[in-house]
Amino acid sequence: MPTYDYLCDACNHSFELFQAMSDGVKRTCPKCGKRKLRRLIGAGGAIMFKGSGFYKTDYRSDSYQKSADADKPASSGDSSSSKKDSGGSAPTTPSSPQATS
Repeated sequence: MPTYDYLCDACNHSFELFQAMSDGVKRTCPKCGKRKLRRLIGAGGAIMFKGSGFYKTDYRSDSYQKSADADKPASSGDSSSSKKDSGGSAPTTPSSPQATS
């Protein structure tokens, strides 16, 4: 059920009213009792998407998801090798023995 904004032209009283879309427009002001009330036109409520990857995980087609999964190994392999080489020094692994002199 939407919330409607109302304004009384007689006393300038403004308020919000939570009512069904099928309900009629309210005409009598609750503050002064005069029939000078009008419903204002508002922008309405906005849709908010919260969380990371909402569109990607919930609304992509199956064919898109399959092609994205097929591209993952190739794209992740290229980016990881370029990240290792960009450090300048070779990474050492604890399992490989190092020669001491």
